[in-house]
Amino acid sequence: MPSVDHTQKTERSTKSSQAFTAEERAAMRERARERRASQTRADAEGEVLAKIAAMREQDRLIAERLHAIIKDTAPELSPRTWYGMPAYTKQGKVLCYFRDAGKFKTRYATFGFSDQANLDLGTMWPTDYALTEITPEVEKEIVALIRRALS
Repeated sequence: MPSVDHTQKTERSTKSSQAFTAEERAAMRERARERRASQTRADAEGEVLAKIAAMREQDRLIAERLHAIIKDTAPELSPRTWYGMPAYTKQGKVLCYFRDAGKFKTRYATFGFSDQANLDLGTMWPTDYALTEITPEVEKEIVALIRRALS
């Protein structure tokens, strides 16, 4: 089998590192660390709360309220980080997560659901929701989505 010379390896490495933003590479490193970590539920929730505390104010306020809503609505979900984001799992699988706007330098934060969530509506349905504020009406929608995702 022919060997690949050092120049070709370096070119491939440079191209692949340019394929992802610095934020995306950081998220992948966080996910690798999360997979290696063995945590109790309290440790995992502490890490989630630390991630929330580190967010910019607008996102932090949303994340704190969302965390409380999820704990009240679905105490069976376990908080943990997922790619460095607050996430909530059912039987070890991520059901929903919060991505702050600062994570990937986006215009707004999002509350999203994985394919584990029971949100199916025919052949197309939303799984991520933009969040700029949690009003009483938005809170009701979030609670309904969580309950439906768990059904």
